[in-house]
Amino acid sequence: MTQRRLGRRDALRLGGLSAMGAFLAACGVEGKGKPSASTAPDAVAKFWAGKTKNGKLDFAGWPLYMDPKKPELKKFTEQTGIAVKYDEVIEEMGPWFAKVQPQLSAGQSIGYDLMVITNGMQFGQFRDAGFLAPLDHSKLPNYAANAAKSYAQSTYDPGNVFSIPWASGITGIAYDESKTKRPITKLADLWDPAFKGKVGMMSDLQELGNFGLLAAGLDPAKSEEADWKKAAAKLQEQKDAGIVRNYYDQSYVDALGKGEVWLTQAWSGDIFQKNVSDGTNFKFVIPEEGGTIWTDNMTIPITAANPVDAIMLMDFFYEVENAATLAEYINYVCPVPAAQAAMRKHAAALTGEDKEYLESVAESPLVFPGEADYAKLHYYVGFNTAEEQQDFTKVFDPIVLG
Repeated sequence: MTQRRLGRRDALRLGGLSAMGAFLAACGVEGKGKPSASTAPDAVAKFWAGKTKNGKLDFAGWPLYMDPKKPELKKFTEQTGIAVKYDEVIEEMGPWFAKVQPQLSAGQSIGYDLMVITNGMQFGQFRDAGFLAPLDHSKLPNYAANAAKSYAQSTYDPGNVFSIPWASGITGIAYDESKTKRPITKLADLWDPAFKGKVGMMSDLQELGNFGLLAAGLDPAKSEEADWKKAAAKLQEQKDAGIVRNYYDQSYVDALGKGEVWLTQAWSGDIFQKNVSDGTNFKFVIPEEGGTIWTDNMTIPITAANPVDAIMLMDFFYEVENAATLAEYINYVCPVPAAQAAMRKHAAALTGEDKEYLESVAESPLVFPGEADYAKLHYYVGFNTAEEQQDFTKVFDPIVLG
């Protein structure tokens, strides 16, 4: 049976300042190769001029972000003759940037032609330092044809000049209805005194702050320090009332499983996999006031030795069948809507538990959100300077640590 325990976020035990490596702004889909304002008009032509397929590439990924048997990579090699070396070497964005920054600054290879990086402070550092190759969208026809139009907005990479998404995840509310005795639909439920001592919130300041802002009726993407303080006051009220049992890292999943909390901030893929692995029936909801979406993106380092091979693999994952089989394993938000129909077709050819499992993935709004779901999802707070990031941390740190 095709299943595994938890997902990419199992490797991301974020908390405090380390959370700043996990920002998100929803990724753009234009497929036209329009450069951002910070990119020279001829940057694409200059980078790609004279570059050819070499028959190999090195791919830097995250743990648990691909079936260990690598069926898609084997298929890619069969189709193209390109050999792929895939390494699970990225576990947090801060350390990864620190590791490769010296080589990139010196114009040297980091040993990888393709890397999956999360939106946020480090993405901005990679981009602004000129460490990411501008993408030639004429080489991305599958992406242009099949990527979800819901990803058309972008703040961190307008026009997808440097990146296209690998997978996304949603931060919402997970709950045990056998304990809550009612459906949970709102962020306000996390402040309900009826659940005193049974609510879990995240220690990740970016996640916590976003929910505080949304609960206060504020848009995280447009927020300023005065708004952060209002959100912090809202979160402090929740804490002072004894409603919050704890501020969790990934351990919120275990706390929910043990009944220590009845409802909690949660990542979509975690709850889907918890139900699959342990036979639980936890619900996951995007609150009426809004939830959060984050995205991991495929990018090519500017010093890549095999960029043509890399961009061919990027586009390969936007073929519908390949997007479907990847999502069948990782269970995070798939950026290719047509993969849902392909997955249903795969499920129809199976029997027993395999069929039941794959049907549950195909029909899960955690893997294929509807337009109404996307409409409720928000960006994380964005920072223009390190000082703004520090100010944000000072506002929300006392809630978790105080």
